[in-house]
Amino acid sequence: MNQPIVPIETEYASRVQAAWRGTLSLTDLIDYGSRLTSAGLHELSVVLYQTWIDHNTTAFNHFVLFNLGTSFDRMGRLEDARRAYRSAVDLAPAFVQPHFNLGLVYERLKQPQSALAEWQWVANTVSPNDTENASYRLMAMNNLARLFENERQYGDALEWLRKSLEVDPNQTDVLHHWVFLRAKMCEWPVYAVPPGVDPALMYQSTSALAMISQSDDPEAQLIAARHYVDNKVNLTLPALSERRGYGHEKLRIGYLSSDFSLHPVSMLMVQLFELHDREQFEVFGYCWSPEDGSALRQRVVQSMDHYRRIDQMSDAEVARLIREQEIDILVDLQGQTFGARPDILSARPAPVQITYLGLPATTGFPFIDYVIADEYLIPPKYAQYYSEKPLYMPDIYQVSDRKRTLAEAPSRESLGLPQDGVVFCSFNNNYKFTPDMFDVWMKVLKRVPGSVLWLLSDNRWAEANLRKEAQARGVDGSRLVFATRTWPEMFLTRLSMADLFLDSFPFNAGTTANDALWAGLPLVTCSGRSFAARMAGALLTAAGLSELITTNLQDYEEKAVALALTPGELPRLRASLAQTKESGALFDTPRFARNLEERFKELVRGLG
Repeated sequence: MNQPIVPIETEYASRVQAAWRGTLSLTDLIDYGSRLTSAGLHELSVVLYQTWIDHNTTAFNHFVLFNLGTSFDRMGRLEDARRAYRSAVDLAPAFVQPHFNLGLVYERLKQPQSALAEWQWVANTVSPNDTENASYRLMAMNNLARLFENERQYGDALEWLRKSLEVDPNQTDVLHHWVFLRAKMCEWPVYAVPPGVDPALMYQSTSALAMISQSDDPEAQLIAARHYVDNKVNLTLPALSERRGYGHEKLRIGYLSSDFSLHPVSMLMVQLFELHDREQFEVFGYCWSPEDGSALRQRVVQSMDHYRRIDQMSDAEVARLIREQEIDILVDLQGQTFGARPDILSARPAPVQITYLGLPATTGFPFIDYVIADEYLIPPKYAQYYSEKPLYMPDIYQVSDRKRTLAEAPSRESLGLPQDGVVFCSFNNNYKFTPDMFDVWMKVLKRVPGSVLWLLSDNRWAEANLRKEAQARGVDGSRLVFATRTWPEMFLTRLSMADLFLDSFPFNAGTTANDALWAGLPLVTCSGRSFAARMAGALLTAAGLSELITTNLQDYEEKAVALALTPGELPRLRASLAQTKESGALFDTPRFARNLEERFKELVRGLG
């Protein structure tokens, strides 16, 4: 006869009493406490551990304090967890696990220096021969690299990545981090292979986002996207919705993003949210980004009919919420970018799922049906390299915000710019720069006397490396002028003060190209085959300025030099952009909204 199953809580009172009397053995304590933790009964485990600690003194109290800290940690009681872990370390200074967990707690408490100190202790103290704690040593190295990067201490971050790869050269996530960090630092060549690393593995480990700044091969980008899916996404989740409409009087459109903040995606999207026809559409926003206090975030929130913060919800809970709210079309604004939560979409919470703007490449997600595009951005002959079906817009794929304003212009001198020389500008992120593109820029500077190249000052390593690379190409490093980051209105004003924007390749400007053209700044681009290498060309086509599109770097160089040296050319282009701003399709946001809504209605009608 089978014994009845006794609920774990039934034994609880007797275990606590035994702990209070000092008769509960350490083995029974750890075993039962672990069962409570596995059952999610963290409050009960805290009382049990605390009772035992208060009434028992053994040589192993540090283990119990560590378990107590873990229970507090899982409850979100971070200060209590910190105290428990610290007490464990005080009793046993060489006990590795609480040092490691202290780093995690300090990071969540927004005390990065304390977190770094704990992980440095683990990484520097644990012997390479200590097999029991080897995993903590390696994880500490990787956490150090990640947090040093977050703290913008890129040199230290790169050094810890190097040390981590010395221990285990087959870590794909670390190899991706190595490549992308070197790109941010303009540490060329980006694909410098650390000792012991298989070059093929490093290339295969590159994320889609890192890949698009280094390669114009859409097939390679699709492979990188699918590699991410294979390693990061749960493809076994049952679909929550069926491929049919709900029959709502108003279509329900959901926007999913961690970038509803002072972020390029929101800068482009916010007026679209505002302009959706509320007679026909109901707009839902799902966001997991922290509150940044910006006016843009408040504008985004106010533009939604329903806005839900989901940062404290699991992916499964969010997917169920979206299904319960019967969203007809779910628009993912994240792709594989930082903070992505693809398992929400993998559960198929909406009958139609679309990706837009977040990742300028294919996502590789089999549960995404469409990518919003135009026929310049993704020519039909290249559609085979996308896991999504292109949802073609008639004029332009990229939406704009017509409410953008410029700040009062300072003097050129105050910005470190020459009064009379030509100011070339490339306010793209530094990781988009490549040696081949930089070669062309330096040739342009040599051919246009007195000119300068105005760049964003993202980090001191990139600035020093770019000046060094300029010198190596025979250009005085002082002809590179670096602008500090600023608020959006002043950013637009700075763009308006340059003479010509030199786009990057193969990762074109996206939001920045839109900003440049809105500010009246002509832009020269080189278009390739991939999404990211065709963004600026799509904008120029919609602006009626396809003459500024080139298809190879030699023509790019010639076009930039000719525009800079031919009197009247740049003013002519500025006049054309002024006309486009007033009446062209590129910045006609109401027209874009109506066109997109027609596409949405067609998709839902197609569901039957």
